Amino acid sequence: RMMKKNGLGGLGLVLGLMLGLSEFSRAADWPTYRGDNARTGVSPDRLAPPLSERWVFRSKHPAQPAWKGEAKWDGWNKVYDLKSRQTFDYAFQVTAVGDAMFFGSSSDDKVYSLDARSGEERWSFFTEGPVRFAPTIAGGKAYVGSDDGLIYCLDAGTGKVLWKTRLGPRDHRIAGNGRVISAWPARTGVVVQGGIAYAGAGMFPSEGVHLCALDADTGKILWRETQTDLPAQGYLLASPSRLYVPTGRNNPVILDISNGKRLRVVKGQGGTYALLAGNALIFGPGKVGQLGVVEGEVSDQLAQFAGNHMIVAEGKSFLHSDFELSVLDRDRYMTLARERKTRLNQQQAQSDRLKKLRTKAKENAGTIAELRTSILKLGRSIDELSRNMDDCQLWTVPCEFPLDLILVGDHLVAGGEGKVGLLDKRNGELVWQSEVNGRVFGLASAAQRLFVSTDLGHIHCFAAGELAQKRP
Repeated sequence: RMMKKNGLGGLGLVLGLMLGLSEFSRAADWPTYRGDNARTGVSPDRLAPPLSERWVFRSKHPAQPAWKGEAKWDGWNKVYDLKSRQTFDYAFQVTAVGDAMFFGSSSDDKVYSLDARSGEERWSFFTEGPVRFAPTIAGGKAYVGSDDGLIYCLDAGTGKVLWKTRLGPRDHRIAGNGRVISAWPARTGVVVQGGIAYAGAGMFPSEGVHLCALDADTGKILWRETQTDLPAQGYLLASPSRLYVPTGRNNPVILDISNGKRLRVVKGQGGTYALLAGNALIFGPGKVGQLGVVEGEVSDQLAQFAGNHMIVAEGKSFLHSDFELSVLDRDRYMTLARERKTRLNQQQAQSDRLKKLRTKAKENAGTIAELRTSILKLGRSIDELSRNMDDCQLWTVPCEFPLDLILVGDHLVAGGEGKVGLLDKRNGELVWQSEVNGRVFGLASAAQRLFVSTDLGHIHCFAAGELAQKRP
């Protein structure tokens, strides 16, 4: 981890290691989507309410999502009122390092760098297609993909192109949502780790979906994994040994980060929202607002929560739904969930054995009786574990900010319809709120500044102190 000399090197290093920010320059920066390669949405930055609006960036056109709205209904499974599961580009997501902030635009096909203090443009760069994902900043470079099919490496200070690499087999353009895009658009963002940039391109499995590792200095492709069964849509996640690939409405794919070999596809309800908590992958929001948890080297879900977002920190899980914010004692809950999963598996195995023995009931009467007793006993213990899991909820409060959630120091920051709020992480008490223009689908915090991105193409910057620029 590279760090700026600021007198807090030791503390900053500890915080950085805790949050998985191994690639980036300073713990208080926000150098990639949701702050780190695990997409935790957690920052050691500090926000001191009340905050004042410092400036607003207003795009001439709102964000132009690749996929607008949810599927109308799942007729096969008779599920209605479905959630939008591909919301990665509903707003211009922000990254920030030092006094510079960065974002890409799906409406004018540009990458921007603004002065984080004033909102003035430092530089901008045109690609040849919508830019749907936030740039990742590492080593003084900005890494970003475009619907033109290219991955770009730009000088973070000037916007100069250092290299660009096409991930698809050729430069072939098609019509897509009223735009001209590559047949293999870059729809995963770029994650940078250990001097390697990882990205994906392609949304039609029949045409090949290319997941690649590139030399971060040169853009040379180091390995390539081509999927022919699933797309790749949503921000990639990385651990030291694994690369996690959201697949839109489908379930994430897990690759060996060293060579791109597919290890497995996890089970769940799909969605492009995902984060890592240790060795646990949390993703969703499923068809009706569900977050699934898959641990370790398995594919099956360990637990499932009703909610849209989750923050994992300090041994707790902050669960964010359409109407409320709740907090769980995560360590105890997960211990109970593992034990419950073990006993469910035992119960299923015994039930399967019982079905086979029933074909010769008279010969196996004694064993059948023992199995029935054991299955009932397991059922009672499973019920008790479920009740104990319910008791892990520490508090719940109503929440009118259901669209996005991050944790900054002592405050949960939540976005809603035309407003953003800060809540005390200890009890969920609302301590500050402000109106903004549009629905808040993007939040970031760096250097004691809060960046709020909305679906209207606006980015609001808030900070403590006197108002530097009044809103019209």
